[in-house]
Amino acid sequence: MVFNSLGSNYDLRFVIKSLLTFPTKTDSVRLKLFLEKKYNGKAILLYKGREAIKLALEISGLPKGSKVGINGFTCYVVNQAVVEAGYVPIYLDVGDWDLNFDIKNLEKHKDLKALIIQNTLGYPLDIVSVRSFCNKNNILILEDLAHSAGSIYDNKNDVGKIGDFTALSFSQDKIIDAVSGGALIVRNDKFKERLDGIVFSKLPNANRIHDKLYPLFTYKIRKLYPFTIGKVLHLVLKKLGLLSDPMGSTKNIKYHVLPKWHASMAMFSLGNLDRQIKHRKEIAKIYIKNLDKKLLSLGAIQNSDLSTNIRFPIFVEGRDKLVYYLRNNGIFVSDIWYDAPVAPLKFLNKTGYKGECPKAEVDAKQILNLPTHINVSDKKAEKISALINQWQSINQK
Repeated sequence: MVFNSLGSNYDLRFVIKSLLTFPTKTDSVRLKLFLEKKYNGKAILLYKGREAIKLALEISGLPKGSKVGINGFTCYVVNQAVVEAGYVPIYLDVGDWDLNFDIKNLEKHKDLKALIIQNTLGYPLDIVSVRSFCNKNNILILEDLAHSAGSIYDNKNDVGKIGDFTALSFSQDKIIDAVSGGALIVRNDKFKERLDGIVFSKLPNANRIHDKLYPLFTYKIRKLYPFTIGKVLHLVLKKLGLLSDPMGSTKNIKYHVLPKWHASMAMFSLGNLDRQIKHRKEIAKIYIKNLDKKLLSLGAIQNSDLSTNIRFPIFVEGRDKLVYYLRNNGIFVSDIWYDAPVAPLKFLNKTGYKGECPKAEVDAKQILNLPTHINVSDKKAEKISALINQWQSINQK
């Protein structure tokens, strides 16, 4: 059985580590120092990536009501972080066969005060053009590395080393996975002193317990899913609220100090990052080689070697039918990233989105992201490719 998410980054080694880790203050110190050296700034460890985005905007000192550009193909929590910080999200439509915003769409908005760069699914955008535009128009840059920690821009710079701020997410199924967590790195010296006086809330103990057990629960679910007991276990744990929820509360984003256990797991994940990215690149190459070329994104093909390839996107008519076909063959890919310009679709009406991103709307209806994580072997990737081509062949007749 292959899942896109549901503890996709975890193997038995990770499960054992999560259960037997008894954290100390040293874990948080080590993570903080690592991030500060890596990204050349002051690091603040938080419980969610959305907290990092909101905090960056809050300490930016921009006038309330300022416009902040975000990718027109993103998660609702990014939108919410901008709104709760007191700013107005401006949705930038994606380019042709690309999941990042088009530089031409960015250039229409010289009145932006800040820009969030996402590098969707790990595929880096044209940073040279983007940075040049932002410098000319005095626009702050916040790099959001939830998908892309470890990706490389085409001018050979690591992502996260360009902007005024760098935000990281350590949430489940992210490229750095500590079940939950995040960090803000303040790279621009003039903002560092504004961190004084930030109030942090206490994280409920229930969150800590759910996160600690999540790797074990999801590991068991995946192993037992071919049998009835795995499906039952999944339903029961969800019903009882015992599975850690990556979305969590989407309102009233508060700042929480990252617990030491999460810091330890983040360091463990970072220690495996190079191996993980190498594996994801190899799986992406299998998809590129074997899949019907009409399904592929030009951006994904061209930038695969520079990307984390956190998931591999294809675009299909009749996506739901393909999802069903794959599910019947033991491949579960129904958790779409993203099913709307600001996803999930059920939250779109809670935003200020008013049709600014027609290309993203088309992509959201056709995109299907294939798994590249450590639990997908070369053989499984070849099987997935064959099944998709088989379905495509049947539906073209």
